[in-house]
Amino acid sequence: MTPFPPRTQQAGSADGTGLTARDAMQAPGPQVDDHMAVDVALSVLIGARVPHLLLRDEDGRCAGLVTRAELAAHRGGSWYSDRTRLHDIPLDRGPFTSSVTTLGEAEAAMRVRTLYVSPVIDEHGYALGVLALAP
Repeated sequence: MTPFPPRTQQAGSADGTGLTARDAMQAPGPQVDDHMAVDVALSVLIGARVPHLLLRDEDGRCAGLVTRAELAAHRGGSWYSDRTRLHDIPLDRGPFTSSVTTLGEAEAAMRVRTLYVSPVIDEHGYALGVLALAP
């Protein structure tokens, strides 16, 4: 797996490519409040025809990322109710990829954590985009 093709190129990073997560990230896609009900989030995800949703906390900062498979799995659990909120289910809550992280470092961190998609955040924790590894 390698990161999706970068949008721009710069020179001089530590990994030799000159590219950072910001250079290779894709648009963040839909972002939803982490207090949203799982059923509603699944409907948003399906309606938007996207593979994941970024979650925001009450301050608008990135709080996680959820996929259709994760939502479907939790929705089918015996403990699930229509009142279950996104913040109630176990999801990857970080650390997320800094926009200034080199691609080599970001890819290595994603592989260690077995992530295929990671939010890219700014220095204040707001989502700028997502970094994805190609299958």
